[in-house]
Amino acid sequence: MKSEFSSLGIREEIVNKLKLEGIVEPTPIQKESIPAALKGNDIIAQAQTGTGKTFAFLLPILEKIDPSKKSVQALILAPTRELALQITTEAKKVSESVEANVLAVYGGQDVEKQIKKLKGGMHIVVATPGRLLDHLRRGTINLGSVSKLVLDEADQMLTMGFLEEVEYIIKKVPSKRQLMLYSATIPKGIRALTNRYMKNSVEVRVKSSKVTLEEIDQFVVETTDRHKQQALIENIKQQNPFLAIAFCRTKRRAKTLNQALGEQGFLSDELHGDMTQSKRERVMKSFRDAKFQVLVATDVAARGLDVEGITHIYNYDIPHDVESYIHRIGRTGRAGERGMAITFVAPKDRDFLNMIEKGTNQKIEKVRFQPKGRQESMDATFERESNVRNKTKQSHKDKFKNKENNKKDFRNSSKKNKDTKNSKYGKRKSKSTKRGKR
Repeated sequence: MKSEFSSLGIREEIVNKLKLEGIVEPTPIQKESIPAALKGNDIIAQAQTGTGKTFAFLLPILEKIDPSKKSVQALILAPTRELALQITTEAKKVSESVEANVLAVYGGQDVEKQIKKLKGGMHIVVATPGRLLDHLRRGTINLGSVSKLVLDEADQMLTMGFLEEVEYIIKKVPSKRQLMLYSATIPKGIRALTNRYMKNSVEVRVKSSKVTLEEIDQFVVETTDRHKQQALIENIKQQNPFLAIAFCRTKRRAKTLNQALGEQGFLSDELHGDMTQSKRERVMKSFRDAKFQVLVATDVAARGLDVEGITHIYNYDIPHDVESYIHRIGRTGRAGERGMAITFVAPKDRDFLNMIEKGTNQKIEKVRFQPKGRQESMDATFERESNVRNKTKQSHKDKFKNKENNKKDFRNSSKKNKDTKNSKYGKRKSKSTKRGKR
């Protein structure tokens, strides 16, 4: 019986490797994008992490690789080192079936080792923009044979300020190439990029509701900044997740929270931009092997991570946009398993919560954390802090209104003065003319 992947146009050698990895049925993003990619169309695919997009672009690449040519035939750009490593790991699971060589090129690694491997003949390179530019400047990588270029997590590249680098790299590959772009969102900057460098592209969109609503139980714990850490610790004790990620806004907060969890006896570690690449790789390997329970991470470090067995996502610091919220909670609730996402909200975070609920078209169930021995109830705290916040907002509005009125008065005054000055200038001009005649 012909498999579904075979029906999409993937050869049996690759299909058999997929079966050994437990991958039998293609996901919606794979069903829609693989046939178009095999035809050579440029692809604009909008899908969240966890929808199977990595194999959606890897399988068509592997199907078209010519192992007899010892040159880079496919280039995959990723915004972070972790995502580049993850894509490389997935590619190597099936690349042997077509005798394709795959190499991850990212910062923090020994450049000389990368150069040596590139000389050995790599068919697929998965790279971060910064390190790839380094190799291009050194002349240690040749993109002249690249026929397929993938931009994975394109919106994050835009957020991280890589747009100029990405455009430079696009110009360095042959003009006759296939460009495939995969992104959770398609902001204006990305849309402009596709308009400039794509022709007759096929758009594929997988609704985020499959990830956001159906497989993940979402809750909000209302607390205060002062008691947020205690609320998280008690929640972890109650839920006892198998594997969890706690997202923090900054590197400093991630370090502080990881230290606090360790002092409470939890097995935890941290992942953020201040760490060396070798340390980050060791942390991720230990997390995948379930050697500790809670990974405390910043958004950039954890972007695109796909770890099997994550049961809980903790938004220790609430994300400030809907896309980040969807990206975070998309780390759980995969492969038909249910996940749980818990967001800790202080009174000052209510605007962000309202934005998330509106953006995901849902009301998230809320519970209030009441610390032991606290005299004032959390209801009273929220009411009091909300009143203070509303008064502050009104004060800002009044100040802005007064400022605008002052600007208006100033403009009117300036106009009046200008009219007066013009008449004086006229007099001066005539005086200067008289002087000239003298």
